[in-house]
Amino acid sequence: MLAFLLSFGIVYVLIPPFGRWGFRIDFVDKPRKDVERKIHREPIPLTASYAIFIGFAAIYPLFTGGFTKTTLAILGGSLLLLAIGTVDDWYKTRGKDFPALPKLLVQVSAAVLVYTSGIVFEGFYNPLTGEFQVLPAWLQFVLTIMWLFGVTTVINFSDGMDGLAGGLAGISGVTLFVVALAKGQGSSAMMAIILVGVTVAYLRYNKPPAKVFMGDAGATFLGFILGVIALDGAFKQATILSLFVPVLALGVPIFDNLFVVVKRFLQGKPIYQADAGQAHYRLLRMGLNPKQVVAFLCLLSVCLSLSSIILLLLQT
Repeated sequence: MLAFLLSFGIVYVLIPPFGRWGFRIDFVDKPRKDVERKIHREPIPLTASYAIFIGFAAIYPLFTGGFTKTTLAILGGSLLLLAIGTVDDWYKTRGKDFPALPKLLVQVSAAVLVYTSGIVFEGFYNPLTGEFQVLPAWLQFVLTIMWLFGVTTVINFSDGMDGLAGGLAGISGVTLFVVALAKGQGSSAMMAIILVGVTVAYLRYNKPPAKVFMGDAGATFLGFILGVIALDGAFKQATILSLFVPVLALGVPIFDNLFVVVKRFLQGKPIYQADAGQAHYRLLRMGLNPKQVVAFLCLLSVCLSLSSIILLLLQT
């Protein structure tokens, strides 16, 4: 509770001054009639990511044993994502697109940092023998990098509407917190509840109509930390069935963006090319208003998260 309150308080206090700073340096997301994804009507600062990162980075080491190798790897990877996300956001404020390759390389580098710290998808319990099946080192590396990169990307792709990415990340964070508690994984649980704290504080300013955005810098950070929490908790020494627990906890952004990526691939479009193919834009075109879209997708996320918890309980 203390970790939650402290992380919430830091972000809640820091977002307004960072927002004013964003206006001063013209680091704002401007509405554009020629872009379907830009549905806001006023310039909005893209500075919430820094408050979110500070809130997490200031509290996480205090409650998890200080600056260990693992902590430094997580924060180092987060800083990499924050930096490249800031560059990407800056390009967008100038009406330009930042190349996808540098973002890809930095996101993979952040994942590699976490892998070298020992947070790895090692294997699973064989349902036939009951023995833990350790995967080959190369496969551990590939699966770990793919998972971290994938979750980072899908949360970022989901950040297209006021309150949506923050709401989905918060729901997933609560779910992974419950999972970590059930499995007795204190470090993972602490990381999750701190993430929930910074996310709830952000939502205070990002709920419709939003006063601030976190941009790619903040969305990739939240996705990265969610991926790390799942690796350090739900995926650790999992059974075949319980491997689906974190997938369901992050179900809405994962399934939605898998659909979008496959569709872009089949159409011959670059995977990173932004468009209005995500579920929230499709629901808007069906006639729902933005608040209804966010409420519907968050409710769906809650249902999938509850399903993941039920799945976990079936294993205990």
